[in-house]
Amino acid sequence: MRNVFLFIFVSCFSVIADADWFSESREIMGTEISVELWHDDKHFAKTAIAAVMAEMHRIDESMSPYIETSELALINREACEHPVKISAEMMAMLQQSLRYSRLTDGAFDISFASVGSLYDYRQSKQPSQQQIDSHLDAIDYRAIQLDPEQGTVHFAKPNMRIDLGGIAKGYAVDRGADILLARGIQHAIVTAGGDSRILGDRRGRPWMVGIKNPRNRSKVSVLLPLSDTAISTSGDYERFFMDGERRVHHILNPKTGKSASNVESVSVLAPRGFDTDPMTKIFFVRGIEAGMRFIDSQPGVDAIVIGVDGKMYYSKNLARPGGE
Repeated sequence: MRNVFLFIFVSCFSVIADADWFSESREIMGTEISVELWHDDKHFAKTAIAAVMAEMHRIDESMSPYIETSELALINREACEHPVKISAEMMAMLQQSLRYSRLTDGAFDISFASVGSLYDYRQSKQPSQQQIDSHLDAIDYRAIQLDPEQGTVHFAKPNMRIDLGGIAKGYAVDRGADILLARGIQHAIVTAGGDSRILGDRRGRPWMVGIKNPRNRSKVSVLLPLSDTAISTSGDYERFFMDGERRVHHILNPKTGKSASNVESVSVLAPRGFDTDPMTKIFFVRGIEAGMRFIDSQPGVDAIVIGVDGKMYYSKNLARPGGE
């Protein structure tokens, strides 16, 4: 799971109040979940934050591949054998995932887990080429068969597994934002690892969001003044180990089953985390030029990429810091 590599300039280690700002953070979904919001009623603010945290727990219990009782775990156990009845929420999640698979010609593919599950980043273990070859054919989003009328999913290939790690946190921050909006809260930020959803501004000032330097995480490569948007950052530094000089990380190329190596970090901005999260993966698999063509074709979407050369690249509609 992702750690917090999108650097948000907020205090979120315990429930605190600074004038009318309230914040809290917890470890959920294998990462740090944080919420900061403005309100003039302490009890109301704390209740709203608690509701967001409860929603994060609910999503984790449904979509974690590591919780045996989760809906996702059930799908992975049984969908190769027969169609599995799924919730409307899971159906929407899989439909959105397949939409991005089609839009990106398979650069984003949740069935990467067919090979990805063979890696153990904590133990610095990777599958042999023979193991990769024996599972590689199962990475194929076209074999994920959805039946919206029956409410089922079926895997048309053996050994297929899916993982929602590349989209679920973006969805989660959107759900958190929806909960706050429903309570009338207009100034807030909800963060789950590298994914954030921002509501309004900081009462007249933008939220300052920093993108970390992939090779020196104590430094920030660029600061972004943001309001009313979502931003997702993915990097090859999140879950990785070194094999000699080669970096083995969790963002796999679906065609090879090995770590994609075209860029070091990608940040995507758009109205919803449900979109920004999956779009970060395109650059790792297809490279900067093809990735930027895709981003530039999507209305209201921008990207900042740090290439393997250490240089920063911007989508055409994103103003450069300092007006460059």
